[in-house]
Amino acid sequence: ILEMIEQHMRDQFPFLGVAAPAQKEAYREATADLPRRLPEDLVVAVVDDLWSRPEREHKYLAGRLVCRHAASPGATAGLLPVLERLLTTEPWWDTVDLLATRAVGDVVRRHPGLRSDMDRWLAGDDLWLIRSAILHMNRWKADTDREWLFAACLARADHPDFFVRKAIGWALREQTKVDAPAVLAFVEANAVRLSGLSRREALMWLERRRRHAERQAAGGGADQVGDGRGGRR
Repeated sequence: ILEMIEQHMRDQFPFLGVAAPAQKEAYREATADLPRRLPEDLVVAVVDDLWSRPEREHKYLAGRLVCRHAASPGATAGLLPVLERLLTTEPWWDTVDLLATRAVGDVVRRHPGLRSDMDRWLAGDDLWLIRSAILHMNRWKADTDREWLFAACLARADHPDFFVRKAIGWALREQTKVDAPAVLAFVEANAVRLSGLSRREALMWLERRRRHAERQAAGGGADQVGDGRGGRR
């Protein structure tokens, strides 16, 4: 199993071989007695120590911890440079997506002045920061700045990397759960500019809902409708 995991990650990183359920249990035990609001400098010190260790599971633990802090009232705007450093240190989707959709999103939401940093990330050359900027509002639901998101998707629509094009589709797909007509109109109006991957990902959840409804109408059973992410993000 460990060999399969390392191959899935393109043999870029070593692993301890601790399965996800055991990781979650270890995290719960380690944080069970901690106050919700911890000093930010303490959180950063622990996260930096964990991130410096070679095995990937240490970074997963660090990610959980920093996301926990980012969601607390004690998270300051000064946490964003720390997150930027983590996002660009041995990055891959497994660490980037957690930080982008949770920690970055929570900090920027609490400190709106940081939106200028999202503009900077989006306009830069680092594909993981570009991906993070596109994804940072994924959990904001109706509070998403749709105008900014649509503009961001168009700004990087021609990016050649898989992970950026996939992020565009993922971010748009999350918005179909809030305002499907707006996303449908956007995708249709920009079908030439958006990549095929971005378009497919954007409409995947709606397409699954449509097929599900058709099966229901035909008496074909009650298959559950997932979020359509699956596999490689």
